[in-house]
Amino acid sequence: MATAPILPEAVDVIAARLRIRLPDDIWIADVSQANPSATFRLLSGIRAGATAVELGEVTTDDPATASDAIATHSSVTAYEELERTADRVLAKYETTDTALYEFVAESGLPIEYPVTAENGWYEFDLTGSRTEFDRFRAAIEDAGRQYELLSLVHSTEPSGILTERQRDVLMAALRAGYFELPRDCTLADVAATLDIDKSTASRVLRRGQTRIVKWFLTTAGTQSSQSPERR
Repeated sequence: MATAPILPEAVDVIAARLRIRLPDDIWIADVSQANPSATFRLLSGIRAGATAVELGEVTTDDPATASDAIATHSSVTAYEELERTADRVLAKYETTDTALYEFVAESGLPIEYPVTAENGWYEFDLTGSRTEFDRFRAAIEDAGRQYELLSLVHSTEPSGILTERQRDVLMAALRAGYFELPRDCTLADVAATLDIDKSTASRVLRRGQTRIVKWFLTTAGTQSSQSPERR
């Protein structure tokens, strides 16, 4: 009895990392340039009408100053510090600045978290088809944004969308039973097998999973549909 393939046939896939100059009129440009040695990471975010609710992390030698700069910015309407160490602060906040979400909506290709901002620039990864990537780059150029293409992987194979590090972490998690239901191990167990910290394992694993899901959904849409037979 014939069944549909688990994965669709290979098509052109672009996995890229870009560095874009932040517009001067958004809050993270102000804060990052006022704290040039700090690294700001937008871990997740969602637009809620006229505002956006975000989870952000800052690594810096002076987390108190960076935290205060965010909390007191005129575009930030609510701020809750969740955790602070000697070189890191994690916070949830609400901002009226939704430029990032508007830009992503216009470009048509969602970016991958975390988005990193340093001294007036932000970096992010994205994965999609060649057509989607070309449309995204055209949107950047049409907006007059200064940008740098840091890396680009062009592949017709699914494996080409993953970095070597992402593949290693995903394989370690798979072998350890992290994806089983119920799980046979914890994220800390996976990190220990690779001799990396838990937060690094989580970040790399999340990026790898995101790229695979986006590749699958993007590729599946370009193939002729074939539904598996029901038993």
